[in-house]
Amino acid sequence: MSDEMTMAPDVTLPRDGGEMVRLADLRPSKVVLFFYPRDDTSGCTKEAIAFSALKADFEAAGAQIFGISKDSVASHDKFVAKHDLSVALLSDEGADISESFGVWKEKKMYGKTFMGIERSTFLIDGEGCIAKAWRKVKVPGHAEEVLQAVRDL
Repeated sequence: MSDEMTMAPDVTLPRDGGEMVRLADLRPSKVVLFFYPRDDTSGCTKEAIAFSALKADFEAAGAQIFGISKDSVASHDKFVAKHDLSVALLSDEGADISESFGVWKEKKMYGKTFMGIERSTFLIDGEGCIAKAWRKVKVPGHAEEVLQAVRDL
């Protein structure tokens, strides 16, 4: 999938708290989707806290933020409560959305190969097109970089 003005795949997923979120219903808002491997792991926690800390800035720039992982809604509820997160977390238990965005990848850790989410972020414009994509994200400074891209859009 090329990242230049490709329509974003349609996303309808349950969020923490259980309510359904459909991306198409959010237009003409800009939307930031950050895909992360797992609730309550070190890098994922830092990333979710960083996006939560900047949530008001993203909203002021006209964007809504959603984190996506394969964790269940119940797991998301615990993660949100434990770290006082303000960003909505979507549950992609079947990895269908992760696959449609091309972030469901073969990964290697400790000599084992497994399938998992590659930390990636997508900025979707008000028409539902992918305006920018970050792959293999490194967490430090990432939320700030995405915020700048939202402001520049």
